[in-house]
Amino acid sequence: MGKTYKYEIFTAAIEEQIRKGIIKAKTRLPSVRDIKERYRLSTSSVQSGYEYLMMKGLVESSPRSGYFAADIQVENIPEIKADLPPVVRDEVFMKNMVLTSRRSSEFSSFHHAVPGDLLIPQKLILRTMQEVIREKGASLLRYYPSNGLEALRRSIADQMAVYGSVFNPDELIITDGALQALTIALKSVTKTGDVIAVDSPCVFSVLEVISHLGLKVIEIPIHYRNGFDTEYFQKACTENDIRALVTTPNFHNPTGILMSDEVKKEILEIAEKHQLCIIENDIYSDLYFGDRRPQNIQSFDKKGLVMTYSSFSKTLAPGIRLGWLYAGKFYSKSERAKFALGRSVAPVYQELMLKLLEGSSYERHLRTFRKKLNLQADQVLEVLRNSFPEGSYFHRPEGGYSIWGQLPEPINMHRFYQYCEEQRVLFTPGDTFSFTDRYHHHFRIVFAERITSESFILLENAGKQAKELLL
Repeated sequence: MGKTYKYEIFTAAIEEQIRKGIIKAKTRLPSVRDIKERYRLSTSSVQSGYEYLMMKGLVESSPRSGYFAADIQVENIPEIKADLPPVVRDEVFMKNMVLTSRRSSEFSSFHHAVPGDLLIPQKLILRTMQEVIREKGASLLRYYPSNGLEALRRSIADQMAVYGSVFNPDELIITDGALQALTIALKSVTKTGDVIAVDSPCVFSVLEVISHLGLKVIEIPIHYRNGFDTEYFQKACTENDIRALVTTPNFHNPTGILMSDEVKKEILEIAEKHQLCIIENDIYSDLYFGDRRPQNIQSFDKKGLVMTYSSFSKTLAPGIRLGWLYAGKFYSKSERAKFALGRSVAPVYQELMLKLLEGSSYERHLRTFRKKLNLQADQVLEVLRNSFPEGSYFHRPEGGYSIWGQLPEPINMHRFYQYCEEQRVLFTPGDTFSFTDRYHHHFRIVFAERITSESFILLENAGKQAKELLL
């Protein structure tokens, strides 16, 4: 900071009044004696202050008469009115973003696919973050390595090794969330105009990334029984030059389906035959309801064709923007793509996750979280199946926090959603999960918020309305 002077306590006031025109030009200013007594300054300090104002051209001195306000030129600052065109918004994008992101305490939210406030381990996260800040101090304000903290990459690799995935920590990249990881992976193996395959249905955010990158899409149907239509995928690969497959094998969003190990291996065989990359989303795998965490596709990969990505926003808190990408043999291109998207992920999040993973608190949280999710899934599913009309279908998830529902064709879905909006109960319409209109009578129900008795009543009422619309 610059040096301060005692005289500034009176010069600042005089300068402001002169510039604003309160003290007019040629007006005599208070004498040195008056200023000295009013502000309790020395004679030299008052004289230094007036000399300072004279240097700035604000004050003039007249021998034996004192100091006077100078005749300063008032700067005429023109008013600039910018005539900007209206901002063009993509109405479809904005609508889908609201449908998948809006969150309000005034609504019963069954559409927001992140853990709710009451299921977030707030005390654990905040306490650990405070410890990190105390321990690391100002070092958290510097850049960290562009590929992420080495100790964190090793910790993630060690954790995944327990589940059968062998990761070289030097081929891992810490990312600013899962979508950045997906973007990096796609930019590493595709260019604008390339064709890729995706699960169908597929979450809106993934479809938006694909669209933004200018890629063409072939949607591969998800099967309720085994998780994926491999015959359809094989046919699509034979007839098209598909560069990559983007898939969520474990507890697929929005259906909650777990892909069988046999199907995972079959997908690998097709990828090997056609030499295409598999980009798998492993974000929900820790949220299993069974006895053990399922293996991902990468754990069966012998040719290095699989890139795996994940994030901690779905298991801890949405505000923790930290994910990772195992790029494998695609690391070189992935590293460059990551650098172009941002120099480094927030150091405080990296240190926070390192501390959580090195201890036992994260695993304890996951055990508690899984039990709550499993219980709420059963409760919500029971209400849905008992309340909605005959011919409806609600798939029982094996993990994650999504239930995929389908209503009978005669129901007017526009009127159904309109009723739900009026009654403050929100679902995610099936149309947001595809570039096609094949899911018009489907919708996703998320049970990651704390479910209350009021929530169950609203679900029951929505089911009654669906029955009335069927009549």
